[in-house]
Amino acid sequence: IVVSGTAEVTRGDEVILLSENQSTYIPLGVTHRLRNPGKLPLELIEVQSGSYLGEDDI
Repeated sequence: IVVSGTAEVTRGDEVILLSENQSTYIPLGVTHRLRNPGKLPLELIEVQSGSYLGEDDI
């Protein structure tokens, strides 16, 4: 969930721009990337679900 700024999310072959109060879902196993394309700082909330929530589960 984008709190402030703009997030560029690459999800598989798709590139999505998200702004304040927007979010996206990344299915299990899909290659993804997050980037701040703007000049303002990007603040976001990341929500993970599942039985394993370790830092290496990326």
